[in-house]
Amino acid sequence: MPGTVVWLQGAVVDVAAAQVSVFDHGLMVGDGVFETLRVYGGVPFAWARHCERLHRSAAGLGLAAPPCAELRAAAEAVVAAGALREGRLRITVTGGPSPLGSERGRAGPTVVVAASPMHPWPPTAAVVTVPWSRNERSAVAGLKTISYAENVRALAYARERDADEAVFPNTTGALCEATGSNVFLVRDGVVQTPPGSSGCLLGVTRALVLELCARHGLPAEEVDLPLDALAAADEAFLTSSTREVQPIAAVDGTVLPAAPGPLTASIATHFADLVATTPDP
Repeated sequence: MPGTVVWLQGAVVDVAAAQVSVFDHGLMVGDGVFETLRVYGGVPFAWARHCERLHRSAAGLGLAAPPCAELRAAAEAVVAAGALREGRLRITVTGGPSPLGSERGRAGPTVVVAASPMHPWPPTAAVVTVPWSRNERSAVAGLKTISYAENVRALAYARERDADEAVFPNTTGALCEATGSNVFLVRDGVVQTPPGSSGCLLGVTRALVLELCARHGLPAEEVDLPLDALAAADEAFLTSSTREVQPIAAVDGTVLPAAPGPLTASIATHFADLVATTPDP
């Protein structure tokens, strides 16, 4: 990808020369975790929260992630090397070179930090619900792992239907999350989003939005929701580090009353103000 800079195992390397072992456990069995951060003005946003979650995900898999100070130095190195002002930063930690099979080897983790420019998301998103469920009782529920095959398949399903994002139920049929974002909806003036017990990943932007709602007196709650509540919402939006706060315009072809609705627009404004004033909230 043009403009991409890579730090691999301790140093910034030429992208064409950046290589990992064909026996890396991340490649062979999807054994790894990652974080994606937004870069604003050359600074990774919400660094402390992202690094804390990376370590939490790694611990959940029994992986040893490098200290945050080491990862921050790597992040600053790739941002500086690419002279990146606005874009995305990804940190990936895998199980490293390993035997064929599920057993992890002894070589230690593979660590990659990469940064690149990014295209802006469209102002609104159309979403579809998918016929597959998230397992809220899975061993990796709530961890940000690199095992994204389900997400790849669901996103392809969405694109086949001219949608931008796919939304999963969990095994009980409740609303869970999208492939790379959390889901919020507004009903009767209350902002609602599924709780962690639904099996969703607890996104950094999700947490910041809930905090902003509390700070600005906007009623908000984490609550179990039926999947069909999304299409019946007064307004709805997606949150992620790269999408920020993106209004949902339609669900399974049903056009929502407003995109953005008034609460979505207010939250998006508060989030933009936070980004402009507080690089590590």
